[in-house]
Amino acid sequence: MTISSMVNNIYDIAGIRVICPFITDVYQIAQMLITQTDVELMQMKDYIKDPKENGYRSLHLIVKITVFFSDTTHQVPIEIQLRTIAMNFWASTEHQLRYKKDKEFTPEMHQRLKTCAELMADADYQMQKLAEEIHF
Repeated sequence: MTISSMVNNIYDIAGIRVICPFITDVYQIAQMLITQTDVELMQMKDYIKDPKENGYRSLHLIVKITVFFSDTTHQVPIEIQLRTIAMNFWASTEHQLRYKKDKEFTPEMHQRLKTCAELMADADYQMQKLAEEIHF
């Protein structure tokens, strides 16, 4: 792999995760970011509107920003993940349970995790509705 190949093919040299209280906050912050003149949106993956098969939800942005070095500047792609507290709880816990374990992850376990993701999504929706009702 060459430097040129890495620059052209790696889009998450740096990453940022933003945790928000409400779903609407996720989209408002994303909109604020991508309308900045020094941020170029390269790709958006909306796993909130279209969750992954396992139940994962989050909004992923790949953006290019200018990074200043001692003698030059470069446009560098970074990944920004925006999610709610509930989405982050599920994703962090799912990762802890599923990865780097010696025990086989069964289809029944997969389904239970997906059910938990749906419960978290419902909690997000209910909290959003409450916030709207009290004009938060």
